[in-house]
Amino acid sequence: MKDIIFLLLTGLLAAYLCWYFYQRYTLHKALHNLYYLMGFAVLLVSGLLLIFLGLGILASPYVLTVASLIPLGISMGLAEEYFPAWKTYFKWFAAIGFLAIAITSIGGMDALKKVAVPLFHGVAGLVVFVGPFYAKGAPKGFWWVSVGGVLIGLGGIALAFISLGKQLLFFSPEFVTLILTPLLFLMTGAYVLGFAKKG
Repeated sequence: MKDIIFLLLTGLLAAYLCWYFYQRYTLHKALHNLYYLMGFAVLLVSGLLLIFLGLGILASPYVLTVASLIPLGISMGLAEEYFPAWKTYFKWFAAIGFLAIAITSIGGMDALKKVAVPLFHGVAGLVVFVGPFYAKGAPKGFWWVSVGGVLIGLGGIALAFISLGKQLLFFSPEFVTLILTPLLFLMTGAYVLGFAKKG
C-alpha cells in the first residue's frame, strides 16, 4: 500500500511536469522542453507500470532500457537550454548511451552491460547534478534540479548494480525495494520545485 501511494503521488507530479513542459513548448517551440517532456513522460509511464505490474518488472531489460530515457532526457534538456556549445556532442553521447544500454541489456551481454549502464547513467546523472550550478540565467531555486539529479543517480545506479547481481555499498535488494518509491516521489518533487520556477 505504501508503494502504491508514493507511486500515485509521483505520477501526479510527473503528469504536472509533462503538462508544464508541453505548455512551454507550445508557447516557445524550444526543443529543450521536448527533452524534459520525454524524461518526465517516461517517468509517468514507468510509475503506472509499477503500480499495475509491481516492482518485479524492474528486472526486465526492456524496463531498464526505457527507464534510461529519464536521466538522458533531463540531461539533454539541460544541455540544449543552458550549454549550447556542447549540446550536439552530448546528444550523440546520449544516443550512443541509449543504444548501448538497449543492446547490452536486451541482448544479455552482461559484461558490456556492467560498463554501459553505470557509465551512461552516471554521466547523465552528473550533468543533472552539476549543470544547474553553472546554468547562466537559470531561475532562483534551480538548484532543486540538482537534488533531483542526486536522487535519480543514487536510485538508478543502485538498481543497475542489483540487476547485475551485485550490491552498491549498503544498497541491498531489500533496501532498494524499501526506499525506491519514496525516492521516486522525493526526486520528482525536487524537479517540480526546480523547474516550475521557470518563467
